[in-house]
Amino acid sequence: MGEDEERICAHGGNEENGDIGACQEPNRERRYAKLFEQLDLNKDGRIDINELKTGLADRGLHRGEAEEIVLKSDMNSDGMLDFHEFSQYLQAHEKRLWLMFHSLDHNNDGQIDVGEVQHSLHKLGVTVTMEQASRILQSMDRDGTMTIDWNEWRDHFLFNPFHNMEEIVHYWKHSHMFDIGEHLTVPDEFSEQERRSGLMWRQLVAGAMAGAVSRTGTAPLDRIKVFLQVHGTASRGIHLWSGLRGMVEEGGIFSLWRGNGINVLKIAPESAIKFMSYEQIKWLIRDSKEGGSLKVQERFIAGSLAGATSQTIIYPMEVLKTRLTLRKTGQYSGMADCARQILKTEGVRAFYRGYLPNTLGIIPYAGIDLAVYETLKNAWLQRYCVDSADPGVLVLLGCGTISSTCGQLASYPLALIRTRMQAQAISEGKPKLTIVGQFKHIISHEGVPGLYRGITPNFLKVIPAVSISYVVYEQMKKVLGANSSKL
Repeated sequence: MGEDEERICAHGGNEENGDIGACQEPNRERRYAKLFEQLDLNKDGRIDINELKTGLADRGLHRGEAEEIVLKSDMNSDGMLDFHEFSQYLQAHEKRLWLMFHSLDHNNDGQIDVGEVQHSLHKLGVTVTMEQASRILQSMDRDGTMTIDWNEWRDHFLFNPFHNMEEIVHYWKHSHMFDIGEHLTVPDEFSEQERRSGLMWRQLVAGAMAGAVSRTGTAPLDRIKVFLQVHGTASRGIHLWSGLRGMVEEGGIFSLWRGNGINVLKIAPESAIKFMSYEQIKWLIRDSKEGGSLKVQERFIAGSLAGATSQTIIYPMEVLKTRLTLRKTGQYSGMADCARQILKTEGVRAFYRGYLPNTLGIIPYAGIDLAVYETLKNAWLQRYCVDSADPGVLVLLGCGTISSTCGQLASYPLALIRTRMQAQAISEGKPKLTIVGQFKHIISHEGVPGLYRGITPNFLKVIPAVSISYVVYEQMKKVLGANSSKL
């Protein structure tokens, strides 16, 4: 036990101010016994990992925390907690929580208010507005007083195994209103400490690996989408399964992954360029407004400009991806051969066909995606966030899926026109048209539904892509030591 903890246990707290210390609380054993009884589902006098996971899920917490709690508290290494082990864990953890509560309570009145939250975050290098600090406070405030007493603080973090205020701030930053979801258009923000520690790059690598596995897993759906987009009226009558079957018949089962190699290869440079551009644009915006944190609209602008910058630099790879996806067996021997043939027969300009509709499509997708995601997540937090500041995995996945779908509906016609322009040289008998010309041609020959050709496989890949990406991202963070619960 540390010197500070011994001092707190010795003094307990100021009962006149309602500031009862973690070690001197009356009825503590009775409270522990009640919690133990609630978590011991089979009433065998012990709590196993599955019972603890269920209990944490019922309280709106991450089930993954159960393994860490059991690992730290299981003194006889039987994989379960008896009442003594359970009580020992809670007592030690409450001492840590008391130290954190005391560090936030600057005026020692036994209550944490909005100003104290904002001041403490600022001291740890995270600048938030009063509104953002209020939302953090509201997630813990059970009695509506807009202040947090010791009991509210303790109960809120009782089963979150944090060790210091830095870990709690990191939890707030990435699990509450600072997290905008897994969107390619607006990268996450990282503190100076996260940059110095290397956490930023580990998380970016984890994201790149997650994207690579996700794209590989959904590549067949992506290929049939591109095929339907490009061939338009010729693809009428071709459905998802018949299209996939035709591709297998033409080039074998591995033909379903044509174009996936370069699709995966461009993740790393695209992510790195986008992040670095986003950081530079973000600082320019902050300088123009004399400091302060970025609002949602400003992050959207910075993210859109960063996306446009990265797309400008890696766009030739997008063209190669489309050509390789549509190629017939034996047409190209690889990426280099494809690039060489395009350069020889069509010139350098061919590598930027469809660039304008692609860039224009970033704005509606990014704007709608971010706006819908923020609106849905904040609405859920305000209505249901009583016991936790973290909406939970399913809520975030649901918000991300809905917002991504809305963004795609708005930007899909531009994506379709971009793909057709990229593939113009291999679309026999098709006129070489501009954006407006493509739009008019599609409407006149295929009607409005023609602007959404191929959207079904595009929608079908959203949920598996997000799910695969999330699972791989979390596993890679553990492997690389970039878990969000640790600095």
